[in-house]
Amino acid sequence: MTKPGPVGCLGRFMNILTVVLTFLLVLVSLFLGLLVLVQKPRSDSGLGTAMGGGVAEATFGAETGNVLTRSTIVLAVAFFVLGFAAYLGQIYIAKHKDKSVETLPSAPVSTAPAMPVPEAPVAPAPAAQP
Repeated sequence: MTKPGPVGCLGRFMNILTVVLTFLLVLVSLFLGLLVLVQKPRSDSGLGTAMGGGVAEATFGAETGNVLTRSTIVLAVAFFVLGFAAYLGQIYIAKHKDKSVETLPSAPVSTAPAMPVPEAPVAPAPAAQP
């Protein structure tokens, strides 16, 4: 059984919360991108009409522009709030990180002097023959 570090249960909760916030941030950003692409531009052309421009009017009726605009605003605010919350969670995790987990255990240092390496005997060079 492992003993929880100084961070304890709150640290694990913050790690899980940061992962959930990041996942939600990715989902909101995808929905926000799709919502912006579906909106019909002012000149009645573009990607909004290419993706079935009449579908949004058939679903929401005459108030399509208001519904899509309001949804875009809500998703944009959610995107910034989730991004800021995930940022604050990362700051909390960085400040309360358990330092003992990151460092390697140190080996005991011996104070004995190093033994000198004996030199290998040098063989005499063969004599030159005339």
